Amino acid sequence: MDLKDIKAIIDLMKKNSISEFELERQDFKIRLRRGGIPGPTYEESGNGNVAASQSMAPAPAPPALASGAGGDVEIKSPMIGTFYRAPSPESGNYVEIGSEVSPDSVVCIIEAMKVMNEIKAEVRGIITSILIDNAKPVEFGQPIFKIKPL
Repeated sequence: MDLKDIKAIIDLMKKNSISEFELERQDFKIRLRRGGIPGPTYEESGNGNVAASQSMAPAPAPPALASGAGGDVEIKSPMIGTFYRAPSPESGNYVEIGSEVSPDSVVCIIEAMKVMNEIKAEVRGIITSILIDNAKPVEFGQPIFKIKPL
């Protein structure tokens, strides 16, 4: 694969709003990701594989927090996508009502264009409401959880 092929893949990613692309062959591996480190970076492993990352757009914004009724804080969706409460269908949910979370706790995943985006609580507290059903679509800015701050 030469530079011309890589540029063609990047153009296709831009035109189709694809966030991540990975191709692996016997002695070659390339990975392109939007919203990472500025500019392309290439990494070669000891066995001759090459990995590349390309930043073309900012990463999804962190979830918006807003105070709701009763002093609860709302976690709002930072993007349009599909809301998932667990990392996989076989796994348990990240959080339940009554779960204590820290700012770095993953509370759900929002899938956008086949890319799974972990959403963190961004606040310390207790989950008081889960406002979206599992595997349902969410809009940008839509409240998805309520948390009682600690």
